[in-house]
Amino acid sequence: MSEKFDVTVIGGGPGGYVCAIRLSQLGLKTACIESRGSLGGTCLNVGCIPSKSLLNLSENFHKAKNFEKIGIEIGEIKLNLGKMMKNKEKAVTVLTKGIEFLFKKNKVSYFKGKGSFKSSNEIVVSEDGEETVIETEKAIISTGSEPVSIPGMEFDEEKIISSTGALSLEKLPKKMVVVGGGYIGLEMGSVWSRLGTEVEVVEFLDHITPGMDREISTEFMKILKKQGIKFKLNTKVEKITKNENGVILEVIDKENKKKNIEADVVLISVGRRPYTTGLKLENVGVKTDEKGKVKVDKNFETNIKNIFAIGDVIDGPMLAHKAEEEGIAVAEFIAGQSGHVNYEIIPGVIYTSPEVASVGKTEEQLNEKKINFKVGKFPFMANSRAKAIDEPEGFVKILADATSDKVLGVHIIGPHAGEMIAEMAIAMEFGASSEDIARTCHAHPTFSEAIKEAALSVEKRQIHS
Repeated sequence: MSEKFDVTVIGGGPGGYVCAIRLSQLGLKTACIESRGSLGGTCLNVGCIPSKSLLNLSENFHKAKNFEKIGIEIGEIKLNLGKMMKNKEKAVTVLTKGIEFLFKKNKVSYFKGKGSFKSSNEIVVSEDGEETVIETEKAIISTGSEPVSIPGMEFDEEKIISSTGALSLEKLPKKMVVVGGGYIGLEMGSVWSRLGTEVEVVEFLDHITPGMDREISTEFMKILKKQGIKFKLNTKVEKITKNENGVILEVIDKENKKKNIEADVVLISVGRRPYTTGLKLENVGVKTDEKGKVKVDKNFETNIKNIFAIGDVIDGPMLAHKAEEEGIAVAEFIAGQSGHVNYEIIPGVIYTSPEVASVGKTEEQLNEKKINFKVGKFPFMANSRAKAIDEPEGFVKILADATSDKVLGVHIIGPHAGEMIAEMAIAMEFGASSEDIARTCHAHPTFSEAIKEAALSVEKRQIHS
């Protein structure tokens, strides 16, 4: 006899495991299937968490090398890459085990293996040649995404690496080329640059971080250049050849000038695609679009009744927190409640040093929609906390409606930007005006005072600049 469930979630990443826990909290008998062997998905195992661990460790290494300048005298600083990687792995293990504990606490049945549809109410779990069939009233697809390579330049995770390979290099490369100037490539490039690798970014567009407010993007690249990262914009990679020493990239710029770039490794970071391989969606007739994304309605239901999808496999930004919000919402829809995701207010963060964070609209988006707006800016150079700890780079930028003063977008480049953006996400969720922010008392001395000053700057009445 196969086990019967009210809902089965296929995929135990941030969207899937959060969804499974919420379903169980709502009184539904819930199963979660995960093929990786550990919960947490790409984010926890080979994405957000290990990369943030290495970003923190590499930043500490970089700071330690400069301690003498600020009056802290110690001996020779050495890199022990093996120990650093073990520290990263420890963080991952502790957190994945933590999710297993949460499953037990919330009575979610955890199945290790690859899930696929036998029918709309039957899911096969395959592991090590053995199959188990689960009966379920409803199913939720939450299988995430995978890195995209360049045609003819497939990952070997040794010389041609994805973000996964970039998290586990066994020795320090002398030179790394990063193909793609987006969030992931710049984060991983920053890690290895701080540890001593020469890093060069090749980007097809004329700017980095596509979709980001252009003023922030421009400032971000200036700062990264000062840190030693090189950039080739308007440049296309035509071919990658492996040899004994590493790789040779054949690139061509907008003027059709060709050039070869040699490196130890090349990190290809040109995007991700929905991962639906092996789900056997054809057995149930679930529709996908031309990009392979699963089509859903406003309640996350596919064209097949009682089969839902969330996270990276559907439209929208491929962000862990977006998937989590959808996981909560779909669980509440299924339980007869009113789930909700406000797609206008989903923060994005790049965890470099300094950090970059944004929420809401960019200047370019507002101009395109012909929305009149006011701009308030304040530099960290004039923020006392930032100056006191010698982290003065960057600024806060607030975009507010020219008539109503409602905050439409906030963009921050500077220390702790990823934490500070939460204040503005909450403010925007409640429909705050820049005046509301400006009249809210902020503790002194803090980085967040730059937000208050930027809000004052919307009406040109900032105090400290």
